[in-house]
Amino acid sequence: QVQLVESGGGAVQAGDSLRLSCAASGRTFAMAWFRQGTGKEREFVATINWVGTTTQYADSVKGRFTISKDNFKNTVYLQMSSLKPEDTALYYCAAGSPTPTTLPHTYIYWGQGTQVTVSS
Repeated sequence: QVQLVESGGGAVQAGDSLRLSCAASGRTFAMAWFRQGTGKEREFVATINWVGTTTQYADSVKGRFTISKDNFKNTVYLQMSSLKPEDTALYYCAAGSPTPTTLPHTYIYWGQGTQVTVSS
């Protein structure tokens, strides 16, 4: 069983930056970030493969968010820049998919989420 612990969320102003971290307790294969706004379905944000050479982003965050991985620390990061109010959501870290995908059901392990609130 792999435990995922997210951190780094908070309340910021539009245009600000924030970095989320997700520390894993074991081998995770592909990892990803999803988010869920109030009253909305969970949506894909970004994913990265085990070695950190392949990434994929949702169109809504492409060019603003960057996913990266530190295998020594077993941690994945989500650097978020030029934040918008529509980025407000609970951000979840996911892991355990054999390959990086946008589909939540392919990930075995999930964190508890970290809240990001962006005000205009």
